Amino acid sequence: MNKSRFSMLLLEPGEIYFEDYSCTMNDNETLKGGILTAGRLKICSKSLVFEPRDWETPLIKLHLKECVQISDVSVCDKKNVIRVEMKQYCEMLEDNILAPYKFKYESKDFFFFFDFVSVDECLSQMLQLHRASSLHAPEHNSMIATIMHSRYMRMVFDPVMMDDYTEEILCELQVEKISPLVRHQGKLALTPTTLYFQPFNNIECSPILKVKLAHVKRMYKRRFLLRQVGLEIYSSENSSMSHIYLTFQSIEDRNKVYNILEGLPDVRLERVHVEEMTLQWQNGIVSNYDYLTYLNCLADRSKNDLTQYPVFPWVIADYTSDMLDFNNTDTFRDLSKPMGALNPDRLEKLLERYHEMCDPKFLYGSHYSAPGLVLFYLVRKYPQYMLCLQNGRFDHPDRMFNSVKDVYNNCLRNMSDFKELVPEFYDTSDKGDFLVNTYDIDFGDRHDGAKVDSVKLPAWASSPEDFICKLRMALESDYVSRHLHLWIDLIFGYKQRGEEAVKAYNVFHHVCYEGSVDLESIYDMNDRHALEVQIMEFGQVPKQLFTKPHVRKILTKITKPLHNSLAHDYKMECVDEIKLHKEAVTCVLRDGSRIISVGKDGTLKVYDTESKKQIRSVILSTTPLSSCVMIDEHTVAAGAWDNEIYLYDVEYGRVVESFRAHDDSVSCLLWLDRERLLISGGWDCVVRVWGSVGKVGQALKGLKAEFDHDGKITVLSYRRRNYELDILAGTTDGEVFIWEIKSKDLLNKIKIHSSPVCGVSFLSADRIVTLCEDGDMTVTDLSVLNTVFEKRACSAGRALCSDGASAVWLGARAQLLLWDMLTATRLAEHNVHDDMVQSIFFDAKSGTLITASADKSIKIWSLNKNS
Repeated sequence: MNKSRFSMLLLEPGEIYFEDYSCTMNDNETLKGGILTAGRLKICSKSLVFEPRDWETPLIKLHLKECVQISDVSVCDKKNVIRVEMKQYCEMLEDNILAPYKFKYESKDFFFFFDFVSVDECLSQMLQLHRASSLHAPEHNSMIATIMHSRYMRMVFDPVMMDDYTEEILCELQVEKISPLVRHQGKLALTPTTLYFQPFNNIECSPILKVKLAHVKRMYKRRFLLRQVGLEIYSSENSSMSHIYLTFQSIEDRNKVYNILEGLPDVRLERVHVEEMTLQWQNGIVSNYDYLTYLNCLADRSKNDLTQYPVFPWVIADYTSDMLDFNNTDTFRDLSKPMGALNPDRLEKLLERYHEMCDPKFLYGSHYSAPGLVLFYLVRKYPQYMLCLQNGRFDHPDRMFNSVKDVYNNCLRNMSDFKELVPEFYDTSDKGDFLVNTYDIDFGDRHDGAKVDSVKLPAWASSPEDFICKLRMALESDYVSRHLHLWIDLIFGYKQRGEEAVKAYNVFHHVCYEGSVDLESIYDMNDRHALEVQIMEFGQVPKQLFTKPHVRKILTKITKPLHNSLAHDYKMECVDEIKLHKEAVTCVLRDGSRIISVGKDGTLKVYDTESKKQIRSVILSTTPLSSCVMIDEHTVAAGAWDNEIYLYDVEYGRVVESFRAHDDSVSCLLWLDRERLLISGGWDCVVRVWGSVGKVGQALKGLKAEFDHDGKITVLSYRRRNYELDILAGTTDGEVFIWEIKSKDLLNKIKIHSSPVCGVSFLSADRIVTLCEDGDMTVTDLSVLNTVFEKRACSAGRALCSDGASAVWLGARAQLLLWDMLTATRLAEHNVHDDMVQSIFFDAKSGTLITASADKSIKIWSLNKNS
């Protein structure tokens, strides 16, 4: 068996392993009665570790700070020997069993007979490290950093290790490869095809690690110990190295590598914008678990960094019942409050202490996620991490993770316990293996004599796998889905810091927050070291992702959209092209077999699809017509740039009435058939509601309401909520106004775009999709007045039409685009005209789409099913 038992986890967190030497160890100066053991001596920044070849013999760890003297000696005429005099030492992995280290509190000398090197080659380094061990931690770290820098300057990247020695090295930097509690020093070399990491020591399984850039899928800039120096790279699963986490000497070095990688042709990243992911989560496309995983990743939380391990919420509050009732709200934890605020009595005591503090104040003296808290949950799965973190010891048996119910109760009552959960509680793929003492480790006995073994589960869980499955069901339940956005506000959102955090009782020590401490500006080594230790041990608040209230999940079932069929089972086919107007067609609609259109030539045209002939043509105005709507079976209302609204009877071919509706051009019309109301918008910045349209001479008398705006009105829409009716108006200022007709109150005014709004449609009662002339498409949640998705959908937009479910058609320059608003993806793109598409009309009954363009043409499209 050639595999080494030595690992960096046998050292202290952050300790550096330099190199090793083949030797034989003896613990008796006369070599009589002593034990001769062949193995390798590891030289590390704080210790010497001897690894015997015999796997049953324990590793010996010699802490340099417990060392009396290191010297070269001659023993029994044998030279090339180093003696290490120790006050105490420890043994690890005896019989290759993972267990707490055995500390030997006795003086002892160890003799090392080197096989291939002379004493001079390693003694000076050992003495230098021994001197460093006598210094205080800040000075010790500084001295080790100097040694490392000297080694780095002497180290030359070996091009022999490259796939192709002719590769051009774009940059070469000193970096650290990060894994839990371990930092591997080495050199990074970046070429146009490959990222190479050459470690300073031989601890890695390969002398050089390679990441093929063609396999790279995702890259994230990371914050490491509150410094923006990290870079985490994910490759495809079939890659020889699917993941690597690096930290750099400075933010400039990190950004340099990131920018080079982004610009290389071999790097093709999978980009998922937070707005798209939020939209997909809101619509149920993405699960709560996957969304929280994504937010954690976006907020610099990584499983490779225990100081920033992904954080998940407690969602179940019932650990005593025999059965879980997801229909009972008492089953669930209140997600609107942090753990520290769930118990009113404890919160009152914490607030008393908070008000007595000097600034900067904090409410909670410990964090909800820190390395010790993460390993508290995962000690059975990763016992070696806990031994590393706690200097070879496990926690006291009574303080370990013994019972889920006890831990939750402690989080509610203890004055210093506010921890949340880790993702393993909801990850069904591992079947709850972290709850089971799989390695049969002796963790000790509790005060009542009970042996610490696997975690005791609540009565409603029959096994660890069942426990995890039920927690996952709870996480995806309707109750949690309705309230999860509130917890996101606390951890990743606008209640994370500032005045809102104070109001939400969500204030932690200031050192935990990004930007609160600039380590680069702290030159005192003692102060800097103290802060680094505090940051590492106390925990860090995630990077703030949202500064406005997070949108809530939509639980109502959405109608199956036509676009799913259109994208996969249908093709668009032009069944008729109509050219009736002399100038651009501005608006088109369909009423049965009739196509009605208006244009900039001031004419209204009626075309019969059955006879394929024009049946009506009338010049309504000497100015362009902007819009038209059917207000009854035979009457069309048309808005004109001469400020008039014209009512035209298609059956008899005559103008019934016209009236001056605005003080400037009429830009858009909307007809509400149920209420028999005509809504008009004008360039006079006013929206008017007309209630007696169709009754000759009564239109002006039937003015029901008028609403003033800051910009010219470009588009109108409406929504019904319960018994209320709201009007939406988009303006040239990029704003959307929401008016309640009954009370005439302005409900909301939202600045969405920087250019005129040219389309607006509802996706649900609380969500609208808007399009602006610059081509930006935005989904806005009206309940929190927050944009959840924004995308440059086309080069220039002019028209927007919904399919009645969750897809929208966009009219652009010569193009028609179909977007799925559930998944925030473009499904189709068609070249339909020779100029800007001005108007789109979707007829769900006939399954046809009608487009009108500035090229003077109207086209009827059939959505034919593929054979």
